[in-house]
Amino acid sequence: MASFFKRQRLILITIAYWFLLTYIITALIFWFLSLVRQSKQMSEFKLLQLKKDAPDYYVRVAEILEEENRKITQYIGEGTTFMLLILLGAVFVYRAARRQIQLNTQQQNFMMAVTHELKTPIAVTKLNIETLLKRKLEGSQQEKLLHNALNESNRLNDLCDNILLTSQIDAGAYKPNKEIIHLNALLNESVSNFKIRFPHHLIEDNYGEETFVKGDHLLIQLAVNNLIENAIKYSDKSQPIAVSLSKESGRAKISIKDTGRGVTGKEKKKIFEKFYRAGDENIRKTKGTGLGLYLSKKIIEEHGGSISLQDNIPSGCIFAISLPITERLK
Repeated sequence: MASFFKRQRLILITIAYWFLLTYIITALIFWFLSLVRQSKQMSEFKLLQLKKDAPDYYVRVAEILEEENRKITQYIGEGTTFMLLILLGAVFVYRAARRQIQLNTQQQNFMMAVTHELKTPIAVTKLNIETLLKRKLEGSQQEKLLHNALNESNRLNDLCDNILLTSQIDAGAYKPNKEIIHLNALLNESVSNFKIRFPHHLIEDNYGEETFVKGDHLLIQLAVNNLIENAIKYSDKSQPIAVSLSKESGRAKISIKDTGRGVTGKEKKKIFEKFYRAGDENIRKTKGTGLGLYLSKKIIEEHGGSISLQDNIPSGCIFAISLPITERLK
């Protein structure tokens, strides 16, 4: 009901905005036509005052008509300038208002999503611990409950890291710790962790020859984790996910491939925007806050790299990270 009233209010504001803009433009045109008409009337009045038998009659007529044309040209120039300024201002205000409304909507969706994301792992962890305390379970059952609690704790930790780092990076408060990173080991650590957390998902890995980059280990690992988790989130358990590392033209290329539903052309332009989540209802049912891909892009760009999205034929996505390679310290 609240969203219905918000939409109704937005429609009313939009109608009022365009009505006022139309009124201003109409008034400007009206005053332009009035000034032109007044100029012509003044010229006609001056012509009537002339004596046709005067020796300079034709010279005076030419001067009056020239003055009339000059004033009309002046009105056209000033009116056109005012019209352009009004239209530019109107477009700027309209686009700024739309961006603000969209941002407010995205922030509201983010707050609802993050509340759900925070409550779910807390509730699952609490339930597992309460079960362990109240019941005498076999070793395998205890291990399963502890494993589930650890997975949910890791989810909660990743979510908190995403939120905290996003705010710090946006504010320019985070100072990355640049070091030489063994990229093969970093990827192996991330993939191994996801294999433990999601044992039912098939994750294939191929790291190639040793590759080193310079950057913040925590940030780069977080960017990779976000992309792998995104692939797992939107892929069926029976569909494999491939993580690979290669070298191309002096740069390290990390590729994460999935065979899920893919991303439409329209969504590709927005997928890395802050708080953005695809609008399809099937996607809306998945977990997420709309920060993962945005944060990954910011992190990679902070390290002088780039991140891209391509279609994985016949279905799915390929997220590719490109980073400058550095020499290993001896």
